[in-house]
Amino acid sequence: MTSRVSTLSPGSALSGVTVKPLPTSNQRIIFRSGVSEGKIYIREQQGRLQRIRRGLNVGLIGLFMLLPLLQYQGHQAILIDLAQQRLDLFSLSLFPQDLMIVALLFILAAFLLFTATKLYGRIWCGFSCPQTVWTLMFNWLERRVEGSHSHSRALDAQPWSGQKLAKKGVKHALWLALSLASGLTFVSYFVPVSELYPAFFSLDASLTVQAWVGFFTLCTYVNAGWLRDKVCQHICPYARFQSAMFDDNTRLLAYDAARGESRGPRKRGQKPSASQGDCVDCDLCVQVCPVGIDIRDGLQYPCISCGLCIDACDQTMARFNYARGLIRFTSSRKGGRSVSGYLGYGVGVLLTVVAIMAWANARTSFEVNVIRDRQALYRINNQGFAENTYKFKALNKTQQPRTYGIIVQGVYGLSIEGEAYMTVAPGQHQTHVLTVALTEDAQKGQTPIRFVVVDVKTGEHLFRKSSFYAG
Repeated sequence: MTSRVSTLSPGSALSGVTVKPLPTSNQRIIFRSGVSEGKIYIREQQGRLQRIRRGLNVGLIGLFMLLPLLQYQGHQAILIDLAQQRLDLFSLSLFPQDLMIVALLFILAAFLLFTATKLYGRIWCGFSCPQTVWTLMFNWLERRVEGSHSHSRALDAQPWSGQKLAKKGVKHALWLALSLASGLTFVSYFVPVSELYPAFFSLDASLTVQAWVGFFTLCTYVNAGWLRDKVCQHICPYARFQSAMFDDNTRLLAYDAARGESRGPRKRGQKPSASQGDCVDCDLCVQVCPVGIDIRDGLQYPCISCGLCIDACDQTMARFNYARGLIRFTSSRKGGRSVSGYLGYGVGVLLTVVAIMAWANARTSFEVNVIRDRQALYRINNQGFAENTYKFKALNKTQQPRTYGIIVQGVYGLSIEGEAYMTVAPGQHQTHVLTVALTEDAQKGQTPIRFVVVDVKTGEHLFRKSSFYAG
């Protein structure tokens, strides 16, 4: 693989982290830009951090796949119904009027992500980002079919044959199957599972549904199977500005050059000479890297802090009976952490949580709009009383039918003519028209009044202001 000179030079700094110069002995030392040339053949690696990642990834993927299958009181527990403009979360239904909570939750997630970045750099990218998760899953399938990373490289170099075609066909078929499962799962958050899967596999699904499933299947297949690290390096917007959050307290993945250099191969069990460091130049840290960089070359922007090189290096150190931690998460700050850098994010998290609590306290289970009939200011009925007509538009934001009673206040002698109750189906809008009459001597002109709309089951109520006109 051809290496290119990096813009990181000895003694330079990137967002507060100094890149120390490596010793200038006659060993191989190259500063790379981190941008790999061609396909990266990722070597599989076991270890402590890999077990943590796999456990976390299994949990996240399990949630992603299983959540749409959950049922609650006869309906899908989590469903984004675009036609009804409604988001169902178990017993809670959110409508466009409630989208402030969605914005607040995204803001809270952003502040938590920023805090994690400030603490451990690109830890999200390496352990939880869907791009990394799916890429490593695709790599796992590739290793099961083609063998080790060296076998894959040799297979790609071979001329086409029946064996090569069979292996490539099986691999891509498995990739497409996993991509289809991912695409169907994503669409099932918008189309009920009970409708989606039978219609899709019986080819009765609408063209729109088939198109969206195909789109997300293709995105997964291309991103995780072909683009891989290129998404992180050139497409992902978060990767572009993460380094702006780093400071001297940020624990970044780094190689201990003072301990490791001068590097060089040796026999197992052989102690390093006076001129040698602990690095045996096995290159495993490069072979397991999903973005194809050499962490020994210093800080590089493509590094996603996945920790695979840590597991690989610790494994080698254990074989040679050397101390582990030649590659590790570390910060450039000596001594304890400074909390001042985290106060801004902490305040942001606190304020967002307070805003969420305030929203939850102020939220109502129904909405009502009152529109006065504007075609006529008033009319005189058969009894000689002034009447005004009002249109009530109610939205039931619960998942059970609700009955609402209407009371009018403001002027002595006001009475509701006709039905003062309205029943609204779950998650539905309904319009109800009623007439209000003033049975006493009418006050001339406009008089402010107020309607009270009450949920007869819970007692929850809303006040809506309006006006009454009389001659």
